[in-house]
Amino acid sequence: MSSEVKVPTLGESVSEATIGQWLKQPGDAVALDEALVSLETDKVAIDVTATAAGVLGAQLAKVGDTVTVGAVIALIEAGGAVARPAPAPAPAIAATAAPAPAVATTPVAPVAAPVASADPAVLSPAVRRAILEYGIDPATVTGTGKDGRITKEDVIAAAQSKAASPAPAAPAAAPAAAAVPGRREERVKMTRLRQTIARRLKEAQDTAALLTTFNDVDMTAVIAARDKYKDLFEKKHGVRLGFMGFFAKAACLALKDIPSANARIEGDEIVYHDYVDISVAVSAPNGLVTPVVRGADDMSFAQIEKAIAEYGKRARDGGLTLEDLKGGTFTISNGGVFGSLMSTPIINPPQSAVLGLHRIEDRPVVRGGQIVIRPMMYLALSYDHRLIDGREAVTALKIIKEAIEDPTRLLIDL
Repeated sequence: MSSEVKVPTLGESVSEATIGQWLKQPGDAVALDEALVSLETDKVAIDVTATAAGVLGAQLAKVGDTVTVGAVIALIEAGGAVARPAPAPAPAIAATAAPAPAVATTPVAPVAAPVASADPAVLSPAVRRAILEYGIDPATVTGTGKDGRITKEDVIAAAQSKAASPAPAAPAAAPAAAAVPGRREERVKMTRLRQTIARRLKEAQDTAALLTTFNDVDMTAVIAARDKYKDLFEKKHGVRLGFMGFFAKAACLALKDIPSANARIEGDEIVYHDYVDISVAVSAPNGLVTPVVRGADDMSFAQIEKAIAEYGKRARDGGLTLEDLKGGTFTISNGGVFGSLMSTPIINPPQSAVLGLHRIEDRPVVRGGQIVIRPMMYLALSYDHRLIDGREAVTALKIIKEAIEDPTRLLIDL
């Protein structure tokens, strides 16, 4: 007797999804509530779990197919094992001159989770693309994602480790050998999340009158406070004291003084909010997502840091829900963690402003008539000029700058 695996309810106004990757293959034993397949919606990836224990039978949809809520996508056979189909020849993962190693044709033993997670059939498009780009053997990569899955970050880390290792003998022969098969191209269908990101960003450019104002901020005081209290903070609250808490509180201070930066346009009306829900941009395996820290203006530093840390972990593990991403009245994006010096971030509709943070670097500045070296960061505030005037945008960014340079302002609401 077979049990049907159906596409679950995906959330309000979401009626379809794309098959991202099968986590189990026909013939695999599955336990009740074990993840079988990852579905990609417009906003998040959702794992569909087994409705019964048994053996995975037929897969009724393949990777890349669009499926609707309630559609049957797989069958689970009760009782005995189902004959596992013979594996198809593995696709080429990287261009090499040497013949395929014996490992490529050796049956994979049902041990060693990293090898199982390196099966090309269960690698996401982003991971396969990274493997091709960096020329990494997936069998050598240890996955840190959910259930030991390989993430794009794992591939990049493996590539960096490989680059740091001593070069093999006769390195000059490698480029010539790699060039033998010629140049290659790969077509990978955009994930639903990437399509949604592209569409929303283009809509923001087409609809809003986007403008960006810049300033720089001296991080000396915040760095000193963080260095002084980080150990006590972590011991008491169980979370690290980062910079995002300072910027979130500084943004709340600015948005109270400049309410238009925390508002949105709806038809021919302006909707103002007496609360601050901050969307924090975090990196997920399939792209950038913006979970919402709700009521940030009423939260402590510890509560904000805990919320951001939890969202970051869930984003990496694919555990964010649609509810986590709903709403938001203002966004903070930190490109500095990737080394960005300066950028012009795009607003997250229907929001009207976004704060961009960048890397901290020592630069010469003038203080008291003397040239000194200080840790400086460029700040960027992109805003919808239809709603926010230049004076208001510049003032809001100046308030954030002053609060970071003198964190006491955060305590006395100044």
